[in-house]
Amino acid sequence: MNQMIRPVSSGFPGLLKHWRGLRRLSQLGLATEAGISARHLCFLETGRSAPSREMVVLLARVLGLPLAEQNALLVAAGFAPLYAARDLGAPELAPARQALDIMLAHQEPYPALVLDESWGVRLRNAAASRLFGALRPLYDMPQDLAVNALHSLCHPGGMRRFMSGGEDFIAAFLQMLQREANQGLNAAAAKLRADLLAYPGIPELIGAEDQAAQAGVSPMAVLRLRVGVNEIAFFVTLTQFAMPRDVTLQQVKIEFFFPADDATQAWAQRLAADPQRSVFD
Repeated sequence: MNQMIRPVSSGFPGLLKHWRGLRRLSQLGLATEAGISARHLCFLETGRSAPSREMVVLLARVLGLPLAEQNALLVAAGFAPLYAARDLGAPELAPARQALDIMLAHQEPYPALVLDESWGVRLRNAAASRLFGALRPLYDMPQDLAVNALHSLCHPGGMRRFMSGGEDFIAAFLQMLQREANQGLNAAAAKLRADLLAYPGIPELIGAEDQAAQAGVSPMAVLRLRVGVNEIAFFVTLTQFAMPRDVTLQQVKIEFFFPADDATQAWAQRLAADPQRSVFD
């Protein structure tokens, strides 16, 4: 199983070769795309030549590296990072934070979450607080893991206690993490997926998403939950900022939950109309 592991001691030459290999490019292929000679690229990868800052940025962009990995490549070459990694509460990110708040509010009465690179929950709307806030006290899992969307989904004492089926739903996220790890899109993906596969019953789900797709059971993987007397079902969409110039903004995901049937839509609307109503009623 391939996993993206960044070299830690080989400096710029090793990192450059690592990313070229991950992108399955020959030296000639990368050199051609970057508009430089294959000889010069060879010298960069062997350490015979030192790159300029402009060369590092060029190669990083041709390789399609995430902003955090572009920073790592620059640091390995002896340069300062190009992109900041601000907290979501930083003044410079105020317009982006406002956009997140608008998206969360517009998703009502259905849940929405703002997630970081490791799938930790950073923000949520009222509907998400109503549903997941009611379930969380019933989880039998460490609290530091309960604030992570995928740990909560996969831990045997978490959301799985309330799921009706859902093997293909979990498997779809495992596939997504594997794709992010293999493509180097998320530095935390490989470790997170390994942690999730350590939970009982999760390794057996590898391939369940493909089997469900081949069986034509549903056009989308659906999260089905038994919440008190209610059977609710959601499918999800994920969105990200386009053209970010901040590491944090590039890593943020907004997860929107949409009702997969009329009963779930009616259930969510009842809760929104009566905030004091229990999700279990």
